[in-house]
Amino acid sequence: MSGTPGSLNLKLKKICHPEMRGSVSERSFGMAEQYRLEMRGVKKTFPGVKALDGVNLRVRPGTVHALMGENGAGKSTLMKCLFGIYKMDEGEVYIDGVKTEIANPDDALHKGLAMVHQELQPIPERSIAENMYLGRYPMKNYGPVKVVDHATMNKEAEKWLRDVKMDFDPKAKLGTLSIGQMQSVEIAKAVSQSANLVILDEPTSSLTDNEVEALFRIIRDLKSRGVSMIYISHKMAEIRQISDDITIMRDGTYVGTWAIEDISDEEIVKQMVGRELNNVYPPKDDYRTDETVLKVSHLTSILPNSFKDCSFELKKGEILGFGGLVGAQRTELMEAIFGMRHIESGTVEILGKETHIKRPQDAINSSVGMITEDRRGNGIFGCLSIDDNTAIASYKNYTHMGKINKKEVDAVVKDSIAKLKIKTPSGKTLIQSLSGGNQQKVIIARWLANNPDILIMDEPTRGIDVGAKYEIYQIMIDLVKQGKSIIMISSEMPELIGMSNRIIVMCNGHITGEVEGEDATQEKIMSFATKFTLSGKENK
Repeated sequence: MSGTPGSLNLKLKKICHPEMRGSVSERSFGMAEQYRLEMRGVKKTFPGVKALDGVNLRVRPGTVHALMGENGAGKSTLMKCLFGIYKMDEGEVYIDGVKTEIANPDDALHKGLAMVHQELQPIPERSIAENMYLGRYPMKNYGPVKVVDHATMNKEAEKWLRDVKMDFDPKAKLGTLSIGQMQSVEIAKAVSQSANLVILDEPTSSLTDNEVEALFRIIRDLKSRGVSMIYISHKMAEIRQISDDITIMRDGTYVGTWAIEDISDEEIVKQMVGRELNNVYPPKDDYRTDETVLKVSHLTSILPNSFKDCSFELKKGEILGFGGLVGAQRTELMEAIFGMRHIESGTVEILGKETHIKRPQDAINSSVGMITEDRRGNGIFGCLSIDDNTAIASYKNYTHMGKINKKEVDAVVKDSIAKLKIKTPSGKTLIQSLSGGNQQKVIIARWLANNPDILIMDEPTRGIDVGAKYEIYQIMIDLVKQGKSIIMISSEMPELIGMSNRIIVMCNGHITGEVEGEDATQEKIMSFATKFTLSGKENK
């Protein structure tokens, strides 16, 4: 590489300028050695969908390169093409200036690429170490055969977990961890592969602030060692804090690349959505009435380290926020109300009548719906169509004499696709082919089709871009206008404050505080969220 650092930076700004994007490919041919990665003219088509149309991406050595765009823009598809999960229809890949063919993920790993996926695919019944070293177990001779060297694997896994500041027992079952902790294990796995290029797809979507800071320390350390990273996120503050360059995609096409200091937040949003977005949240009017639609009294889990003695009420027309740090047991409490977990004691009243919910169908029959936090694990049915995923909770409404009326289902799904702006060629498309954000919209459509009076939304905008978030917020406002009631769990405090009429905060399984929406501040929420120590003692 020739030239001073200053002159190289000037060249970068010039070739990244969006107005010159038509000639970027030509200008970069003689400068391939400047880039750790180049993807040129990548195209990928699925049945009925052009997912990528001539996309370019160039990543410099030792930098964090943000990749942004709305859900369905093609970001994850582009990364899956790079990692060998998908075979691109057209395009070229260069690593350190050398044209490279990547046949499959194992080939990608051998060529110095590692990827932390947005949607986790854990093996919960196997150990943390086994999940980290899946497909690359250390082996040892045991007589005439080779067996897995568990001692070496556990020792190495423990070292890498310590490196990412995660004090987990490598021999513990992965299924005993929370979603956020599983995400941390995936990050440790990527770091352990000693890759030159690490792809991080929404890596902080389930992490606490402390875990995010730990991740950023790791990223900065990797940068100092010359490792390049592609960082996919919708969180603007993170992009500002950690990224050097940013590439924006829209509808499967390349929009442009900028040095992060050369583009404002407003311009990023405008380039992502193709329009200006002036407000993050819709106007928050108060549609609450005095009617209590849900009353939870002294609810206690059958498990020893879960929620205890939790009581609260939900009013008609209310958006009730639930805040707290990872491990606060918010999700577990809501899953118990929905019949997914067993309780030891306590009562649940719906519309003034005590209700015994033993399974989710009981909750559905009581006009309660729940959008779960783990979209892949217990949200979507990946092998089924959008039609089936939308109507599965309400097929009884479209069944006559034991036969499903497909015309009615098609009409409901078509209406949902239009209202929620789901990017898909038709309702017959398999849901697993959609982006994460569009999958989330289908899950929301499922419950809108069932028309519940009470809707529990656990991290409803996790992994969703700023434009789609606003659309989901507007749906929530429309629902409470109609007299529906919403419980929203969110780990993003601005979202809690921006959308909730009232916020309840949990810590270590206890409800520790409540604050009206207009009086809420991040400081108040955090003080309640840290009210108990790890030993269960109350902080004074």
